[in-house]
Amino acid sequence: MPIFASAAAHACLLDALEERIRCDFVPLPDVIVGLDARGFLFAPGLALRLGVGFAAVRKVGKLPGSCVDVRYEKEYGGDCFQMQSGAVAAGQNVLVVDDIIATGGSAKAAGDLVRQLNGRVLGYLFILEIAGLNGREKLGDAKTAILLDDA
Repeated sequence: MPIFASAAAHACLLDALEERIRCDFVPLPDVIVGLDARGFLFAPGLALRLGVGFAAVRKVGKLPGSCVDVRYEKEYGGDCFQMQSGAVAAGQNVLVVDDIIATGGSAKAAGDLVRQLNGRVLGYLFILEIAGLNGREKLGDAKTAILLDDA
């Protein structure tokens, strides 16, 4: 059964992610950033539960208003992400959330956007990691948490 077909399963996943944030990220974030597109499934709900802001990182041309952008490399070529210029205020602590980390390119790009806006990358949270692709190495010293870590 798909996780979103069950309200109880969806709530359990959000409960587990929220607990991981509260345990692993101190101070708590001021803003949670969700990556296009599966990060949008979790990040807004987590932001609501924590009482913090949400900011979307999207492909070029999908966000209104003034945006900052960054180009990055993926497994199969280059791509570009954008975030609205006012989505993160200078000095805010930001947690980047996505479903899976593979090579780390898209997560690093999101962190780069946060830094362009003078935000502080508190860390990264993923549900799963594809082992062997060394995605965490691209994320630098920021805390990286994996919900379903096999280690």
